[in-house]
Amino acid sequence: MPTLSLTPTSPTASQHAPARRLEDASAAAQATLPQRTSIRCSDGRLLAATWFEPGAGQAVRAVAVIGCATAVPASYYRHFAQWLADRGYAVLTFDYRGIAASRRALHAGEDVRLRDWARVDMAAALHAADRRRRLEQTQQGHDLGLLWIGHSLGGNAVGLVPGFEDKVDAVLGVAAQVAYLGHWSGWARVQAWLFFHAMLPGLVRLLGHAPGRVLGPRAEDLPAGAALEWAAWGRTPGFLFGDSTLARERAYHRFTGPVHLWHITDDHLFGPPEAVDALAQEFHSAFVQRHAIAPQDLGVKRIEHFGPFRRELGPQLWPRLLAPIEAVTPRLAARLPSA
Repeated sequence: MPTLSLTPTSPTASQHAPARRLEDASAAAQATLPQRTSIRCSDGRLLAATWFEPGAGQAVRAVAVIGCATAVPASYYRHFAQWLADRGYAVLTFDYRGIAASRRALHAGEDVRLRDWARVDMAAALHAADRRRRLEQTQQGHDLGLLWIGHSLGGNAVGLVPGFEDKVDAVLGVAAQVAYLGHWSGWARVQAWLFFHAMLPGLVRLLGHAPGRVLGPRAEDLPAGAALEWAAWGRTPGFLFGDSTLARERAYHRFTGPVHLWHITDDHLFGPPEAVDALAQEFHSAFVQRHAIAPQDLGVKRIEHFGPFRRELGPQLWPRLLAPIEAVTPRLAARLPSA
């Protein structure tokens, strides 16, 4: 069983000054333009990706990968990625095949499943990040940490990524969950039932895909295979953990580093706390901490599923997300300033 601890939503004394620290970090770093690149997958396909680098004259202190939510373009996370870079991270963002800048990586007549995004696309991103980490370690002469940051799917599918348990030092999940409809309650469960049983399958039959406008304000059109697998998992107790065809691929239980999972208290549609708790239980060997953030903690009316990476919430929210996991991850704590 994982070591599980809960943290309150009320800020500690050290969390009252995140805005000032965010401004100080940004002012101290000379801007470095994001570097667009591509990463090659094991099947030869190229995914659009971007490196966000520390400012001129700053050494890389750690490496981070941001795994996107389902059908959400990597560009949504650019402000968060730049903030991480200002803290000393080399940050890799990437689009899944068929989505946004990687749309052409999914060829005409082909389809893709959620498991393919994890097993192939996320794997390519992690390989690129690990290669960068090893290069920096050679040049600098000391160890650097590698942090995986996953939003929703980008967090709940990380355990399907080949070798993640050996390459990743810590996992930070934001609204990452076991999205089985049984974890919702009341009217929200009815909505989840309709979404997984009727809406996703029906849209695929009608249109050949699931339109992004029905998935969320940041989402793009979802390929048929991904939509149908999402629907099938959502109807299955355990979600992807209830899919017997993935039994050999799941490596969550082998990860021994820190795993911090955050739920947003007003994320009623996609990430109820029970669903986040269920994901925490899958990391049997990890040191798991569960956190929660509420709109009132930030003095705003709402955050919801797609709000945590909005630029306007960054000064208050992002230091809260990073500080706890950096503090308990030796390779991060040794090289990074207090958030």
